[in-house]
Amino acid sequence: MKAPALLESVLHGAWRRKGLFSTLMLPLSWVVRAAVARKRLRYEKHPERIYHCPLPVAVVGNLYVGGTGKTPVTIALAQALRDRGWHPGIISRGYGADVGERARSGRGTLDPARYGDEPALIAQLTQAPVAVHPNRALAVKRLRRDYPEVDVIIADDGLQHLALGRDLEIAVQDGRGIGNGRVLPAGPLREPASRLKYVDFLITNLSAGQSGPAAVDSPARQLTMSLVPAKAVHLATGLALDWASWLREYGDGRVSAVAAIGQPQRFFSMLRAGGLDLAHAVALPDHHAYGTSPFSALPAHPILVTAKDAVKCMRFNDDRLWSVHVSPVFSDPEWIDLANDMLRMIARHKKAVAEQAPRD
Repeated sequence: MKAPALLESVLHGAWRRKGLFSTLMLPLSWVVRAAVARKRLRYEKHPERIYHCPLPVAVVGNLYVGGTGKTPVTIALAQALRDRGWHPGIISRGYGADVGERARSGRGTLDPARYGDEPALIAQLTQAPVAVHPNRALAVKRLRRDYPEVDVIIADDGLQHLALGRDLEIAVQDGRGIGNGRVLPAGPLREPASRLKYVDFLITNLSAGQSGPAAVDSPARQLTMSLVPAKAVHLATGLALDWASWLREYGDGRVSAVAAIGQPQRFFSMLRAGGLDLAHAVALPDHHAYGTSPFSALPAHPILVTAKDAVKCMRFNDDRLWSVHVSPVFSDPEWIDLANDMLRMIARHKKAVAEQAPRD
């Protein structure tokens, strides 16, 4: 395991309990909690600082630092809303990209260096327009200017970005739940766990055979999600095989896997549950830049990477590389219908308010 990935693993291990490290970090955690509270209070006292989009806005985010499975939920929501007649647009911070002062928008195949790996993946898989900027209001405005057909906004991440008004909140956690329940750096949470009382949906992303965390005290509609391999795409040729076909063709040989996501072991566990006996499993830090190929030391047999990593690995033209595309399986599939109904109601309300507003 690479040093940054090892350090991250050690930290997450420490955050599972209220041990010595966590206790020593408590004073700093109190400072973070106070800063979070002040920030929220500032927006409550000055609501005019919040940008409210005329379109319904759904935010997909988390409390736990690192990867919990937000992006698959964002993709699933965008695809489901499009199937129900919407024209969704997605905004993101564009983590890891050199965005610049102005928001940037695009659709289809996007350069991850300019948009970020997750926005590039979302654009590729949903074919929905995407806009990126740390200031989410600027991203929304750019998206609406460049793609006027958009009628619903999905924010990938941004639960803590209070400057953007939102109408629907979806929190995603994984089997770690809220960890030791403490805020950074004494624990893994960006803000107190009580924040989950105010979200609309709480989705717990579980690996195969993994039991869920302790129940959360929240009126949110709560459900679980598991990711399963749906297909594998050969990066050099674009050949796509459904997972069963890929297993029949390549699954009996030696296969390696490489992942640079928040929880790489979750990817490896999914592949093993999907029928593979991995010869090598290489974990890299989340959002790894892939400045040079990390595959040269691996044997000459198929190498599976996540779809998020694949958008940055195309340029290597390595014939061994296949990207694995996943499908989420929800314990409560009707949650998307409920979200759709809520967004429809919100859209009607916003339209009515706009029509009644005085005109100059």
